[in-house]
Amino acid sequence: MKKRTTRYKVHIFICTRQRDDETKSCAEGEAPAVKERLKTIAEERGWKPHVRVSESGCLGVCAAGPNVMIYPQKIWFTGVRLDDCDEIADEIEALLSD
Repeated sequence: MKKRTTRYKVHIFICTRQRDDETKSCAEGEAPAVKERLKTIAEERGWKPHVRVSESGCLGVCAAGPNVMIYPQKIWFTGVRLDDCDEIADEIEALLSD
């Protein structure tokens, strides 16, 4: 094992988990589209290599999903829709300017 530090100032995780039973999951919402939109915004705004957009498995709060979390700032967005991406992007932009 090798311990390293991340080069990212902001790491965005979007849960896209799809459950196999009738329990609510983030993928039932617009989570896959949210992930793609945030990736596009990151490219358009030139955030690389300071921001990473990643798909994640279950974050443990599917009932409130789709969920987006931003680390290391410990910011969570729940009930996220595609229309929320610009607001999330503005939040990230503010984090990058700090």
